[in-house]
Amino acid sequence: MDNINVLEEKKMGIKKSPYYRKKSRGIILVILNIIMICIVLFPLFYAVSMSIRPEADLYNLDVGLFPRQITLKNYMDVFRISNIGRFIKNSFIVSTVIMLAQLISTSLAAFSFQFLKFKGKGIIFALIMATMMIPGEATIISQYLMVSGWGLQNTLTALFLPYLTSAMGVFLFKQAFETFPVELYESAKIDGCSDIKFFTYILLPVSRPTIAALSVTSFLGAWNMYMWPLLITGSEKYRTVQIGIAMLNAADAQSLLLMLAGVVVCMIPSLTIFLIARKNMINGLTAGAVKS
Repeated sequence: MDNINVLEEKKMGIKKSPYYRKKSRGIILVILNIIMICIVLFPLFYAVSMSIRPEADLYNLDVGLFPRQITLKNYMDVFRISNIGRFIKNSFIVSTVIMLAQLISTSLAAFSFQFLKFKGKGIIFALIMATMMIPGEATIISQYLMVSGWGLQNTLTALFLPYLTSAMGVFLFKQAFETFPVELYESAKIDGCSDIKFFTYILLPVSRPTIAALSVTSFLGAWNMYMWPLLITGSEKYRTVQIGIAMLNAADAQSLLLMLAGVVVCMIPSLTIFLIARKNMINGLTAGAVKS
């Protein structure tokens, strides 16, 4: 009887130990993470699974999530039926121009707000930040009237012109520049270093995480644009990949499989960029979040 009580006490002691609680919490977090990963990745897995199955299995309820026969015919049909190569090229050009323009414009603006002294600096910065509260749908009609008034409808220029700068980019760069000692800027100025040289050779090299973060977010945002390209372009020559995939819906009877194959194809560039730059992206988004 005494031995049983000792064992029960030891057992209760183990349950109450910090090590046991920490280990239990870790197991619960791992299980929750696995559940969340399954929920997030299921649409991607479903799209890939459907895109590699033959047309006859589209409405066959006997076929589960895993295809009985794997075929790449849907991917070949996407490139044969639609002009998806041109759509991907247009999206790549527009996304690259927007990414480079936002990097240059927002970094220079943040440098001005952080290191230069001029009247109304705080008010101008507050106004720029206030534009982040305005939804894009509220300004899309005025953008359309402005761009079409300039005669730029159905051009690649119209696709990237309204997105050459970003309030979020200014905010990210300013947060990153605030961690840079102002004394180094003043010392560089005393030694005769110009603002452009200081910005190019000293400030930008230490801002690589922020550059990577803004590059990824701006490129993916431009790559996934749908409403603006649909509104401003009427010719297939200037359509982007998101519009091209939607056009597959009317291509032929097996359009669902074609659309899913097109979705997988257009996800490859964005996923590749995200996987390459994900570490610097996280560091850049959290730069300036913790003050020393």
